[in-house]
Amino acid sequence: MIAYVARRLVAAAGVLIAVSVLVFLIFFKTPGVDPAKQIAGKQATPQVIAQIRADFGMDKPLPVQYLDMMRRLVIDRDLVSYTDRGPVLPRVAKTIPVTLSLVGGAAVIWVLLALGAGTLAAVFRGRLVDPLLMGLGLVGISLPVFWLGGVVNLLTQGTLHHSLFGWLPELGYTPITVNPAKWFGQLLFPWITLAIGMAGLYARVLRADLIEVDRSDFVLTARAKGLSESRVLLRHMLRNSLIPFVSLFGLDVGAMLGGAAVLTERVFGLPGVGNLTFHSLSRFDLPVLMAVTLYGAFAVVLVNLVVDIGYAALDPRIRVR
Repeated sequence: MIAYVARRLVAAAGVLIAVSVLVFLIFFKTPGVDPAKQIAGKQATPQVIAQIRADFGMDKPLPVQYLDMMRRLVIDRDLVSYTDRGPVLPRVAKTIPVTLSLVGGAAVIWVLLALGAGTLAAVFRGRLVDPLLMGLGLVGISLPVFWLGGVVNLLTQGTLHHSLFGWLPELGYTPITVNPAKWFGQLLFPWITLAIGMAGLYARVLRADLIEVDRSDFVLTARAKGLSESRVLLRHMLRNSLIPFVSLFGLDVGAMLGGAAVLTERVFGLPGVGNLTFHSLSRFDLPVLMAVTLYGAFAVVLVNLVVDIGYAALDPRIRVR
């Protein structure tokens, strides 16, 4: 197990390096893209652009620029923004708890909903419960997050705020250490908004896999031994069906922690990683983008490492060497 984890950590380091090189080359070698001109503005003179290149080291060879940026980001940790000269790492670190709070709460909701709906639909397949739950799941998948979030905000912060939702605080984010009740109130509907579509998708995946596993030889053998249906479902069917479920979960959570929940953060005014990425892209702030991209890659790799190790606990046929 230790050797396996060590190999995965080495591979993760390779992925992070490859991602950083790719992102750096995209911003510096894409035809027609010049960070110095983006920073200087449309009306800047050639002298101003040349001065910006000298100030930020953009007049150096490309490998030197990359190594210098990575050294200041990872080792010295004194990399500054291109737009306001502020430190990059504290800005990124400030957004991580927001995204963790959003994704963590939403993940709990969508997993619970998906497990319940997917299992019920598989158990009662062919009856009214099955198409009803799957139909609701399809509706949830089809609702765009920005539209659903906008409607939720219209109702909870506008039309019905004084009558039903007067207990809700204003949009934004308050750390749980400052005011737990306000933290919960500001994240409740972002959690639900983000979880609705994901729950529908996961429920459909789980239902399909449960139905497929139900035809397996080991399930027929378990029933032949006289085991109860609940024991067959929980100990045999559900345990094996969770493997693709968990794999999909690792990919989605890793991506969301890396900033893929940007639409939800934008709609509800949450200053998370996705919102920071959006603002950095609009201002072409390469140092911040590099830091956010490396954090996102690290989140995806770390979550999937945990998922791979967890496979062994779900299926004894999988051996982690």
